[in-house]
Amino acid sequence: MNSPPEIAKLCINYGINKLEKPLIKTFVLAIIGGFFVGASSALSSICSYNYSGGIAQFYSGIVFPIGTMATYCAGAELFTGNILLTLPFFNGSINILNMLLNWLITLVGNFIGALLVALLVVYGHIPNMFNIHLAQTVIIAGIEKVSFNFGEAFIKALLCNFFNCLAIWVSIGGRDFRSVIAGLWTPIFLYQACNLDHYVADVYYIIAGLFASYEYGLDRTSLGWGKLFYKNIIPVVLGNIFGGGIVGMTYYYVYLTEDNPEIKTFPPNINSPRLNNTNNSTNNIIINNENGDLTTLHAMNK
Repeated sequence: MNSPPEIAKLCINYGINKLEKPLIKTFVLAIIGGFFVGASSALSSICSYNYSGGIAQFYSGIVFPIGTMATYCAGAELFTGNILLTLPFFNGSINILNMLLNWLITLVGNFIGALLVALLVVYGHIPNMFNIHLAQTVIIAGIEKVSFNFGEAFIKALLCNFFNCLAIWVSIGGRDFRSVIAGLWTPIFLYQACNLDHYVADVYYIIAGLFASYEYGLDRTSLGWGKLFYKNIIPVVLGNIFGGGIVGMTYYYVYLTEDNPEIKTFPPNINSPRLNNTNNSTNNIIINNENGDLTTLHAMNK
């Protein structure tokens, strides 16, 4: 495992690489990221069907991190994970306009990706499973996501992205595939099992519920596009920003402030096109492990 100060350095370099990627590529990868998380959200509904209470939440939490694994292995962009860009921002390594532009692009791209999954799931008639009872479960899940008041949704979203960005932080500390996956899985299981609010997953749940209500002629009064935005997206996006921002700000203060000068000085970004004049726009972080080998990690994507 990398030490926390080493993780902080990697977050700086990775944030710089992320913002140097062409905007159109960021947008495409954000659609893919939204697709991955939407698919894992659909899987969590299927696997928790026919259970209730804590058992249902347990099964949902167990399978939901698969979307993060797909994001990690294939490479994608997620708004929620990119809130950890606050760490290089506080360090002065990136500027606020580029950070906000990245958030906006990933926010829209993730919405499109999650919407596409909801469209394919419902009109591919996957809710026909279990004698169409799964359609009712899909609708109920969507209704639940718009049933909280602003303060409740904000707090649930804050807690969610606190644990989500903590998962990213821990995974960056891993030096092999298994340790990275373990670092991602545990905090993500925690927030999903606790039914906290993740922007991308919530977009899938609500839109899938809307489409299912149209397709199967079930409850059409408790869901609506307006509720999607003012009852969920606005408070959840704000909560996710605050929750992830707490992680970035805290670790910046602990490991990168002026009372730690030996930590704040880190090597230049070897992947940066500005330094090597190449068109390399990958997300890769290259780390020397204890044996002197090079390990390439894709992290900070959830």
